[in-house]
Amino acid sequence: MSALEFGLLVLAGIGAGLIGSIAGLASLISYPALLATGLSPVAANVTNTVALVLSGVGAVSASRPELTGQRARLVRLGPVALLGGVVGAVLLLSTPSGAFEKLVPFLIAGAAIAILVQRPPRELAADAAAGRPARDHWSLVVGTFAASVYAGYFGAAAGVLLLAVYLLVTGEGVPRSNALKNVVLALANGVAALGYAFFADVAWLAALPLAIGFLLGGRLGPRVVRRVPQTLLRRLIAVAGLALAVRLGLDAFG
Repeated sequence: MSALEFGLLVLAGIGAGLIGSIAGLASLISYPALLATGLSPVAANVTNTVALVLSGVGAVSASRPELTGQRARLVRLGPVALLGGVVGAVLLLSTPSGAFEKLVPFLIAGAAIAILVQRPPRELAADAAAGRPARDHWSLVVGTFAASVYAGYFGAAAGVLLLAVYLLVTGEGVPRSNALKNVVLALANGVAALGYAFFADVAWLAALPLAIGFLLGGRLGPRVVRRVPQTLLRRLIAVAGLALAVRLGLDAFG
């Protein structure tokens, strides 16, 4: 790998880590960047997942204020995320990916639309005050498991799926839902990355600069979330998710 490619992957990692910690769309930048270095799609996928571990470290460490009061959720959802990541990694290593990848654009598009039409946090807060909160129930666990399987298997926009679930089910605003998403995604990616490190063909020379960038970008993301208006942020996340769905759809069906 040349010094130029190393530097470009660091920059791609910073941008991907920033976007990933905000909207769960890190792979929108990092996956194509790895393909551009000449890696095969499968090698780029597993290398991206391994490098994403440091994005999770950065994002989680910067999300501590928004995680206050969510310990019970984390205790409940953490094992679910780990199990989902394991299942996703096993699926990637043992089954053809073509059929599943054709479903990915529809999953991402559905998640993006869900975020776009989600009611403003003020309305959700009013429901809570009136005794009609959409609180944690079985759909939170099911949604977390499904998105974690996807994160372990392919990963592009898994954060969008998780963020949509948490916004719609918990009644929380974007910053707290995003912080919860960062932890769960870090767990799912981490356990999948561990499996790939032992059983898959990881391009370590490409993973290193990307991981450095992920760590830096992941640290910046939660700070941006705190300062951006939530309605604008939801719309940007939704538009980015739809754009990624179109791109992956063209790749899958082209």
